[in-house]
Amino acid sequence: MRLYRDEAVVLRTHKLGEADRIITLLTREHGLVRAVAKGIRRTRSKFGARLEPFAHVDLHLYPGRNLDTITQAHTLHGFCDELAADYGRYTTGCAIVETAERLAGEERAPAARLHQLTVGALSALAEDRRPRELILDAFLLRAMSYAGWMPSLGECARCGRPGPHRAFHVAAGGAVCVLCRPPGAATPASGVLELMEALYRGDWEATAGVGDSVRRQASGLTAAHLQWHLERQLRTLPLIERSAPHSVGSEPS
Repeated sequence: MRLYRDEAVVLRTHKLGEADRIITLLTREHGLVRAVAKGIRRTRSKFGARLEPFAHVDLHLYPGRNLDTITQAHTLHGFCDELAADYGRYTTGCAIVETAERLAGEERAPAARLHQLTVGALSALAEDRRPRELILDAFLLRAMSYAGWMPSLGECARCGRPGPHRAFHVAAGGAVCVLCRPPGAATPASGVLELMEALYRGDWEATAGVGDSVRRQASGLTAAHLQWHLERQLRTLPLIERSAPHSVGSEPS
């Protein structure tokens, strides 16, 4: 196969041998790709710091049987420095890239929408456009939608009865009406499901002025729904610290 070119987000890296690294990438055209960056750990590496986690890069790669080989790397957006400078943003970024890897599916399965969503979330996080937990929850909800796991919020997940409904059950698929409510269903506070809906749709005006308790409950339900479908916990979610009150800046694209 010939050399190919693609855009990618660096999801994670680990050492290979004495001087190389294996780079896990979410590419625009080729989905999840694992590739070797040869000599990257040497002082005079041609890659420099361009292949660190969170980086959005333009790559040239040569296909291999098990691992591709990165031959060139050009930085498109260097989110690494901004995220590494702040613990809260760093851990939130880690949760974003971990989720992207989990939801990308098999290697080389097309994931253009997930790639675009990941770049957008990291950009909003690096520029501190919104409270970081809202950026994360919006990303998680939209990523679940792409994967076919979006929780039902406006109608009953079991019978389709129009809402609003006040109960939420992860295994049932989201909001449930009083007739379908299974044992153990949660009863979130007023405004929680509405906040989740606003985050999914990108209605940032509707998120303004929402109290911390409502935001925490929305984050908890979103994370629980995702991890139930993944059938395992995300390693990075327990590390995330909540942000202080945030002054809204520019609108995300």
